[in-house]
Amino acid sequence: MTVTKHITTRDRARGSMAGLALGDAIGRPVEALSAQEIQARYGRVTGFVEDKPAGSDDTEYALLTAKTIHRVGLGATRFDFAQTWREDVLPQTDNFAGGGFSEMAAIDNLRRGLEPPLTGDHNHAWSDGLAMRVAPLGIVANGDRELAAHLATEDGVVSHSGEGVHAGVVVAVAVTAAMTGANARECFQAGLDAIPADSWTARSLRDGRDLVDSGLGHDELAVALHDRLAVPDYFWSDVAPEAVGLAMSSLLVGDGEFASSMLFAVNMGRDADTNAAIAGCIAGAISGADSFPPEWLAGLHPVEGSCIASLAGIHPLDAADDLLRLIEGNTK
Repeated sequence: MTVTKHITTRDRARGSMAGLALGDAIGRPVEALSAQEIQARYGRVTGFVEDKPAGSDDTEYALLTAKTIHRVGLGATRFDFAQTWREDVLPQTDNFAGGGFSEMAAIDNLRRGLEPPLTGDHNHAWSDGLAMRVAPLGIVANGDRELAAHLATEDGVVSHSGEGVHAGVVVAVAVTAAMTGANARECFQAGLDAIPADSWTARSLRDGRDLVDSGLGHDELAVALHDRLAVPDYFWSDVAPEAVGLAMSSLLVGDGEFASSMLFAVNMGRDADTNAAIAGCIAGAISGADSFPPEWLAGLHPVEGSCIASLAGIHPLDAADDLLRLIEGNTK
């Protein structure tokens, strides 16, 4: 008889934050490479490819989102999220290493005195910058899909609009579904159901799922997903419907198992750190941190503040534990 291991809420929360950070760190060295370039350089990425692996803006912006929730709680509004940006991001005047155009545009708008949603109304509002940072919101919503979608929207309009917000909602809802035991297919469907059916992001999700279910081998599937979902004619790979489509397809390929899901996203290339962080935060919540290779967890360190200097020294697992305390406080 097969005995199914019980995965605790703590293990899922830590799995989501660690999964995000590990996807970021493992994917960062191959960011912007094609699958063919990754294969030529590394064969296939199966773990850390640098002696001192480190994450990037993906992890640090997720910690920034977590900071608002730590400070305000589940009632956080767009103005609360914007205030955290004012306190932790705006005093920094340069060296936002790896920071995306959407975030820099929002910073500029905040400095001009604008408030959300106007701060997220700019020419790069459709990026994957929200999708990469919403895992903490899915964690604290702890199965409440409407709350996860609401919090993602409130955080999202600080820096994004339209497809950028839709993509973030998908990820937050998928994470929160995973927090209460949903499998990969159920998480995928929960995210898809949370956004307009006629949106670009929804079409990317459906197209990706169709390809995953087509019976192609992994190598052929990676090429087919790229050809169907990627926007190679645009000179950056941070388009949210592409990134979330590739990441959620990776989740299905790996059936929610952390390493398989995250590494498939890494090896497709494009915005590899973000795609892997998204796949990782959902698969991590499904699988739990205790299922991760020990050497990967050992390689997880406090962030360096390479993009947001004020966050230097925060460990993703400590952030997960803080989020867990908030969950426990709301369930007593």
